Amino acid sequence: MLTLQNIKADPEYIISRLAVKGFDGREIITRILEIDTERRALQQKTDGDAARLNKLAASIGALMKAGKRDEAEAAKAEVAEIKNATKVLQDQLAQCEQQIRELLLTVPNTPCEAVPEGRTAEDNVVEKTGGVIPELPEDALPHWELAAKYGIIDFELGVKVTGAGFPFYVGKGARLQRALIQFFLDEAWKAGYTEVEPPFVVNEASGYGTGQLPDKEGQMYHVNLDNLYLIPTAEVPVTNIYRDVIIPEAELPKKNCAYSPCWRREAGSYGKDVRGLNRLHQFDKVEIVRVERPEDSYAALEEMKEHVQGLLDKLGLPWHILRLCGGDMSFTSAITFDFEVWSAAQKRWLEVSSVSNFETYQANRLKCRYRGADKKMHLCHTLNGSALALPRIVAALLENNQTPQGIIVPECLRKYTGFDIID
Repeated sequence: MLTLQNIKADPEYIISRLAVKGFDGREIITRILEIDTERRALQQKTDGDAARLNKLAASIGALMKAGKRDEAEAAKAEVAEIKNATKVLQDQLAQCEQQIRELLLTVPNTPCEAVPEGRTAEDNVVEKTGGVIPELPEDALPHWELAAKYGIIDFELGVKVTGAGFPFYVGKGARLQRALIQFFLDEAWKAGYTEVEPPFVVNEASGYGTGQLPDKEGQMYHVNLDNLYLIPTAEVPVTNIYRDVIIPEAELPKKNCAYSPCWRREAGSYGKDVRGLNRLHQFDKVEIVRVERPEDSYAALEEMKEHVQGLLDKLGLPWHILRLCGGDMSFTSAITFDFEVWSAAQKRWLEVSSVSNFETYQANRLKCRYRGADKKMHLCHTLNGSALALPRIVAALLENNQTPQGIIVPECLRKYTGFDIID
């Protein structure tokens, strides 16, 4: 969440940046500042009462010693009165602090200056392109037909066992899934990321820590009996490793990667773009997560983008990078870059990765800090990116590499699959 310190320093700037995301923050920012003014007045009164109590406590013994019992008893009565008043003030102070926190949780992150203005995906900026778009015959098959033809993904069986959006991967399809996961993990390891295998469900505090709650509870699968949530991405448990942690500056950056299945309800998703692997309720993904000093986070963001680009180049997939406009960004992000690959049979771009810098927004929720050379506590910057999400990668690999003989497996995956063609 935004820091109260930054809001107080320049509320008009905060309001103007929130507007880039299409969020009208004037009323809520004004209300936060009003409550903070009340909070500071209460704190000042509490501090004054504490000083008065200390003075009275010191005087009572001296009065008793001097035989001034009546004055000492009067001082004791005043102490009792102040303590009762202080309890009321402390309750009011706690209420103010809770109200401010609850309001701050409803305010999205402010986009950084590099974020373009705009309201929809049409306003995103193509920043970079790479790879060669394959030329396929007009009768090229979309991936869902290829999956049925070669018996590698069974969508109907998934519907029978669970429901739409939960496919079975079969035979070479299952091996291709495992190959991609292992390839992505190995590449992350080579890039200096420490692999972790996290829990695949998280508690409410973790959801609040990374910003899925209260923004995205409608998109998450909730285990009601235990009040746990199935993770929508490994970002959630991995970033929460550092919740309530003070990291020694010498240990920064923290670089982690993790494989996990991911669950998303995808409520409200309809139409042709959800067919096959284009939009699932359960899918596999490898995530990279970094915790950085603020002055290093944007260089880290570039490294993460280059890492994802390298994966797509090795897979031989044509790609482009989009710098998202304010209206198309997530609630928590300060800046996001989406990677899309070309789907040759569908003739459209498919999103396969988002790489984001959250600056201090998540860290403030998490209380993820480091102690600097100045001996003071500072909020870290957190970043994450998909490296990569599997479903649309598989869709593009199947469609772009189809031949009359079968589907050619990229060279980088063959040592994992044990075969070079799906036939």
